[in-house]
Amino acid sequence: MERKPDWLKIKISTEHKEVSKLLRKNNLHTVCEEAFCPNRMECFSKKTATFMILGDVCTRNCRYCNVTAGVPKPVVDDSDNIVKTINKLGLKYVVVTSVTRDDLEDGGASQFVVSIEKIKENNCKVEVLIPDFQGNIDALRKVVLANPDVLNHNIEAAKNIFPNVRPKGDYLESLELIKKVKEIDANMTTKSGFMVGLGESFD
Repeated sequence: MERKPDWLKIKISTEHKEVSKLLRKNNLHTVCEEAFCPNRMECFSKKTATFMILGDVCTRNCRYCNVTAGVPKPVVDDSDNIVKTINKLGLKYVVVTSVTRDDLEDGGASQFVVSIEKIKENNCKVEVLIPDFQGNIDALRKVVLANPDVLNHNIEAAKNIFPNVRPKGDYLESLELIKKVKEIDANMTTKSGFMVGLGESFD
């Protein structure tokens, strides 16, 4: 078996162990762990993580994602535990995302609001990475009016391959969601992300 190159090897740092232990202690989920992110060692070693609310089971099954798909458990408010963790790690800026919860009337928007408010009370900036809320503008409005510092919604894939990799999503609906954010609050910073290498063309 061929040896892996040195640049691919990552040492598990003391900080990484501390962050993992703290997350377990506070019963928190991170997209870093649930999605098996290859960069989690690096982030944890810098004492940071992307918190994931609304549980660890997603109602969708996007083909590129390792988060468990299935029937989610009832929502648990873990905002206080997020704040405890933020304070312990001394964070000034955090990112909060979630599994997609198509089973909830507002897609989990209410829990995003609670998390944003609690985090901002602790003089910490917060970026939220939200699902599409199935195009529910009232749900989106709740989150925008909670005034996160940045609102992120990932388009994820180019239009021509979107139906294959995100069969329960809608490319145009995702674009519209970002547009609607600006209509609700023109001053809100928005961002998005694409993955490449899934079969898209340069065009």
